[in-house]
Amino acid sequence: MRREARRIMKTTPGPATNAQDPPFPNMVWIPGGTFRMGSADFYREEAPVHEATVDGFWMDRTTVTNADFKKFVDATGYVTLAERLPNPADYPGGLPELLASPGSVVFAQPTGHVDRRNHFNWWSYVLGADWRHPYGPESSIEGLEQHPVVHVALEDVEAYTKWAGKELPTEAEWEFAARGGLDGKIFWWGDEFAPGGKLMANTWQGDFPTENLLLDGFARTAPVASFPANGYGLYDMGGNVWQWTQDWFQSHGEAVSSACCSASFKNPRGAARDQSIDPRDQQIRIPRKVLKGGSFLCAPNYCLRYRPAARIAQPVDTGTCHVGFRCIVRNT
Repeated sequence: MRREARRIMKTTPGPATNAQDPPFPNMVWIPGGTFRMGSADFYREEAPVHEATVDGFWMDRTTVTNADFKKFVDATGYVTLAERLPNPADYPGGLPELLASPGSVVFAQPTGHVDRRNHFNWWSYVLGADWRHPYGPESSIEGLEQHPVVHVALEDVEAYTKWAGKELPTEAEWEFAARGGLDGKIFWWGDEFAPGGKLMANTWQGDFPTENLLLDGFARTAPVASFPANGYGLYDMGGNVWQWTQDWFQSHGEAVSSACCSASFKNPRGAARDQSIDPRDQQIRIPRKVLKGGSFLCAPNYCLRYRPAARIAQPVDTGTCHVGFRCIVRNT
């Protein structure tokens, strides 16, 4: 039984804000409050459900677009990680042909049945793929100016936020905002995937990864704000692209245990470091941060993660064709 998913809980109001203007255009005020974070009904990394509290903050109405990111690059001359030649010392055992040129990870739809237990059946490292060339060197962002920027690794995102005078949200801030004031629901819009037959997010329809029915009209990313906003006026808080957060990845169980039996978390910031990295491990392991929101590649038969509670661990050096971000400004 999906008790948490069906339970509607009234959000506890957080600190009041005055009617001040947003610190930057295209930002909305998230009032803050106490909510039920996580889920016990889908994937184990989302459990246990626990109470968390966040203060109010401003959040970008949409994910950062290609046009937004281009302004940053034009102003600073910044070169993303996917545009730089890899350092072989960072990837011991890496194939020489893949270290000979910059590139990034791109989805390629298989033409026949594949084993879904092996994600290499649809992911490929493509030389020449980057934010300007999202599907490979022959592609471009011409006509995609209002699509979310992709192929951005954590250091690229942090460079942008510093330039913009903003920050990444914590996982708790992101999840609270994504729920849009509806606590305990499966999706940010309720418990039904397509209420009244209306698709609410850019996701995969069909048998992933071989059959995409394109019922939402998009094979890849969609322009931001192509689907309805949530209760806070935020767009694409489910589907389209995964979104980076500040938090190092750890299980919710570890977070709850480390909170010294507190009844709730106040502005939780996640682990002090990536809990997946054992300092005694002599192998090179890439630290991982929490991504939220799911993407256009999420499907019920493989990755039902276009839900506020959903979360995955993403290596900090990896930006793919379905990973982007949005920013916040804290009211401090």
